[in-house]
Amino acid sequence: MRNYNITKQHEKGKLHAIERIESLLDEGSFREIGTGITNIDTQLGLKGGTLPYDGVITGYGTIDGKRVCVYSQDFTVAGGTLGHNHGQKIASIINKAVEYRCPIIGINDSGGARIQEGVASLASYGDIFFANTAASGCVPQISIIAGPCAGGAVYSPGITDFIFMVNDIGNMFVTGPKVIKQVTNEVVSTEDLGGAKVHGTVSGVSHFTCPTEQDCYEKVRRLLSYIPHSCGETQDNPPAYVDQEALNVNFLVPKDPNKAYDVKIVIDAIFDEGTFFEVQEDFAKNIVVGFARLSGISVGIIANQPTFKAGVLDCDSSDKAARFIRFCDCYDIPIITLTDVPGFFPGSDQERKGIIRHGAKLLFAYSEATTSKLTVIMRKAYGGAYIAMCSRHLGADYVYAWPTAQMAVMGGEGAVDILYGKQMKTMSEEEKAAFVAEKLEEYNNLYMNADIGLANGYVDDVLKPSETRKRLFEDLLMLSGKTKTTALYKKHGNIPL
Repeated sequence: MRNYNITKQHEKGKLHAIERIESLLDEGSFREIGTGITNIDTQLGLKGGTLPYDGVITGYGTIDGKRVCVYSQDFTVAGGTLGHNHGQKIASIINKAVEYRCPIIGINDSGGARIQEGVASLASYGDIFFANTAASGCVPQISIIAGPCAGGAVYSPGITDFIFMVNDIGNMFVTGPKVIKQVTNEVVSTEDLGGAKVHGTVSGVSHFTCPTEQDCYEKVRRLLSYIPHSCGETQDNPPAYVDQEALNVNFLVPKDPNKAYDVKIVIDAIFDEGTFFEVQEDFAKNIVVGFARLSGISVGIIANQPTFKAGVLDCDSSDKAARFIRFCDCYDIPIITLTDVPGFFPGSDQERKGIIRHGAKLLFAYSEATTSKLTVIMRKAYGGAYIAMCSRHLGADYVYAWPTAQMAVMGGEGAVDILYGKQMKTMSEEEKAAFVAEKLEEYNNLYMNADIGLANGYVDDVLKPSETRKRLFEDLLMLSGKTKTTALYKKHGNIPL
C-alpha cells in the first residue's frame, strides 16, 4: 500500500481520496487502474514523474455487489490540480464505465487546472467533458463535491446526472471570490458564493446536500439501489402485490381547493413505507421529485406541493421536474405524476425570467419520454398546468382522478368574474352576491370535476384514494413490456434550454 498523506487531509476535516473510495465501495472490492501514471515535464519548473498517480486515484469496485467505476482527486498531491495525465485518467475511467455498462462516480477535491501545464491541462478538461457527454444516458454519472471545485472543473459535475455536496468542505463556482473582488469589487465568501447551501436551495446545481462525508457516501449507495446501472437494464417484477393501509382522502387531501396539505404524506401513503428518496429537496419546493418503490417496483415521482406557493409551476420547478423526467426516461424508470396544480405562476418577474421557455422544457420532457407514465389528478388541474403535469395529451399511458379532482381552465371565482363581469357592473352588492353564488354553483357542477375528462377519454377512471396503490401496481406490470412506437425520422428534437 502507498504511503498516503492521510494526516494532512484529516487536519482539514476531510477524508483522504483513498479513504473516500473505501467508504463508498463494498469492503475490499476496489481495484486501482493507472497506478504508475504520473505528471509530465513543464516549462515552469514542475519536473515530470514527481507527482504520484498524478493526484487522482481511479479504478473499479462494487456497491451492494454491483459494479461501479470511480475516481477520487487527492488534494494532498499538488492540491489535486488537474494536469494533462490527471485529466486523461479521469476521461479514461469514464469511458471504461461505458464499456463496462456501470455507473461512474467522481469525487471532486481539486485546486483546478494545473497552471504549470498550461493548455495541456485545459485540453484534458475538454476530453473529460466529451466523455461525460458521451456517457450521458448510457450509464448513470454521479459527482461528489468534497472540496473545492472551481473554474472549468465545475462543468464535468454540471453534465453528470446527480451532484452530492458535503456541507462546509464542498464548494463550486466558475469564478472565485478573489477574482470577483478584483473585477466587480464585490466581497463574498467562498461559502456564500458556492457552498452546499447556495447550490442546494438557490441555484439548484446540487441535488443532495450532506452534513458529513459518511452521510454522503451512504446516500450515494441508497440512490444506486433505485436506479438501473446502465441503459437497457430492466427491473425484475416482484412476485406479488403487497397491500398497505388504505388512504383516507378526507385526511390526506382537503376538499377545499384553497386549503394546503403536504403531498409527501400522500406519497408515503401510496408507496412502500419509508422508501421515498427525495431529490433536490430544498430547491423549487413547489414541486417534489424523487424515487420510491411501489410493492417493490422502483419508480420516479413528480408531485405538486400545495404547502409551498400553492404548488404552482414556475421557472425553477419546471426545470427541476424536466431534468428529473429526462433522467428517468433515459433508464426506463416509470414516472408517476401526482397532480394538484392551480396553474403557472403569474407576474412580470416570472415572465421576464422566461416562464414560457422554462415551462416549455417541462412540456417537451414529458412529451418526449417513452417510459411508462401514470398520472393521478388528486385535486386541482387548471389551465396550461393541467396539460403540463403529464396529461393524456402529453402521452400519459393512464390518467386517473380522485373524487376531489377539479379539471378546468381556471378556478370558479375567476371564471365567473370573466364570464359575467360586464353583466354584474349594474347590480347592487346584494344582487351581485346572489348572482355570483348561483353562477359559481353552476360552473362548479359543470366543470369542477372529472366528468368531461371521462367523457372525452382524457381520464381513464375516477378512483378512490384507497384503490390507487393497487391500480398503479397493476398498470406498472402491464406496462413493463412497453415498447417505443416508431418515431419520425430526425436526428433529435430541440429542447428549449
